[in-house]
Amino acid sequence: MEEFTHVDSEGQPRMVDITTKPDTRREAVARGLVSMRDTTFQLIKKGQVEKGDVLPVAKLAGIMAAKQTPYLIPLCHPILIGDISVEFNLDEKSSTIEITATVKSTGKTGVEMEALTATTVAALTIYDMCKAVDRGMRIENIRLISKSGGKSGAINLE
Repeated sequence: MEEFTHVDSEGQPRMVDITTKPDTRREAVARGLVSMRDTTFQLIKKGQVEKGDVLPVAKLAGIMAAKQTPYLIPLCHPILIGDISVEFNLDEKSSTIEITATVKSTGKTGVEMEALTATTVAALTIYDMCKAVDRGMRIENIRLISKSGGKSGAINLE
């Protein structure tokens, strides 16, 4: 049976000791989807949402969120992030916006949580800025796509 790394021998939460792990180059990619009505999609695409230009704000929110991950997720290590990118793929046929966040670091622990947090907060920002015109939007399928670095090496989940 696998042990939980964030629980001590008495079942209490603990932060994992990473002090003896070597620094390696780390990268994680996460992805999610926001689906909406066509009219909402067009407003976003044209930059005509009343609250402002949605995608630049969502990009900034995702970047900022990745940097705040250890303050949001209990027992998550604060790490030095070398690069964060948040990209959007607009699919007009399905009225969806695919969000892809990539986080890079050199350190002792991975950046999966940072990539997932960036994707999630970018999606929440799109929802927040558009909810007045489309309460039926859906945030869907947020997941880790790939990670590299550390003992487990490269993992591709796509």
